[in-house]
Amino acid sequence: MRSLDIQGHRGARGLLPENTLPAFARALSIGVSTLELDCAITRDGVVVVSHDSTLNPEITRGDDGAWITRADLPISQYTYDELRRFDVGRIDPASDYARRFPHQQPIDGTRMPKLEDVFALAQKACNDTVRFNIETKLSPLHPERTVAPEAFAQSLIAVIQRHQMQNRAVVQSFDWRTLAVVQRDASAIKTVYLTAQQLFMDNLLARETSSPWNAGLHVSQFNGSVPRLVKAAGGAVWSPCSHDVDAVSVSDAHALGLTVVVWTVNTGAEMRRLIALGVDGIISDYPDVLRRVAGEHGFPLPPATPIT
Repeated sequence: MRSLDIQGHRGARGLLPENTLPAFARALSIGVSTLELDCAITRDGVVVVSHDSTLNPEITRGDDGAWITRADLPISQYTYDELRRFDVGRIDPASDYARRFPHQQPIDGTRMPKLEDVFALAQKACNDTVRFNIETKLSPLHPERTVAPEAFAQSLIAVIQRHQMQNRAVVQSFDWRTLAVVQRDASAIKTVYLTAQQLFMDNLLARETSSPWNAGLHVSQFNGSVPRLVKAAGGAVWSPCSHDVDAVSVSDAHALGLTVVVWTVNTGAEMRRLIALGVDGIISDYPDVLRRVAGEHGFPLPPATPIT
């Protein structure tokens, strides 16, 4: 029977503050097969959950309750204890982010969690099947913001192995240098190759002759085929922007043995379109909507494990 990987994006970003324990708890309570999240590395080597390599002014307040005003404060410059001073439980109502997610419920006092806190939350929920799709947040265009790719990947691998999550965690990235390290040093952990060919993000640079994102490879070497590029890089999973796929590319990926998980899909109509194309998984800010659509299509649903 065909299955669909139901992934809660940043936990359940449309419902609760992104990449926080309350958001992951909500996703577990709804019932997802995978928690999608992002990570950064602190100055003292702690793997924390954050979508950005820098503190985000749209969701971050200092211990004085005021919104931070700078967008150039790398997480790698703070210790974990220093990060605990910041509140990430509410969106700045004056931001573009707030207009995109007007129904996100704030939870003041929420702090940036460690990756191991997310693993512990799933254990507390008695959910031993949910998977973890963990993105390394770094950029070859801004090396000053993070630790180097080798150190980044090694820190993440260490946490996954310490908690024996090799079979339940995958590592994804737009910056494929970290994926190469995972494949070399921790082959039990699957790698997921993120791609985008959009105005807001393009890590393939198909119109160029090279891309700093793709660990020395370029799509032009593979007659423009992104699935062939991912396969050559050693990927098991291709995770493209949902706007970049069609029936041909999905079929080509499957013919190469790749799993296709698309991001980020928030309407029922778009979910149904992508299911019709044959994708294997969908990442959504609204896992409640995605689960309902998956049920309508007769997919087996993951267990819901309510937790507060």
